[in-house]
Amino acid sequence: MENEFVIEVISQAIKVTLMMSAPMLIGALLVGILVSIFQAVTQINEQTLSFIPKILVIVAALVIFSPWMMETIVTYTRDLFISIPEIVRR
Repeated sequence: MENEFVIEVISQAIKVTLMMSAPMLIGALLVGILVSIFQAVTQINEQTLSFIPKILVIVAALVIFSPWMMETIVTYTRDLFISIPEIVRR
């Protein structure tokens, strides 16, 4: 097995992982910023105030993006399984 092939498989895995986590992370980041601005404006310094909106946004992102996430994971896994004969030949 050549090093380039291993590096390619690992980089694809990292890319897919980042793509899967991006919707939840971006949503949580935006809600966190909005809650922080709200807390700064109203001078409410409650640390637990941001958890519930973040959890709700993450769950909503999972529900909305789950078909796309499933399709991406299945495509990546299928491509990886299809490349097994290529791995064995090397």
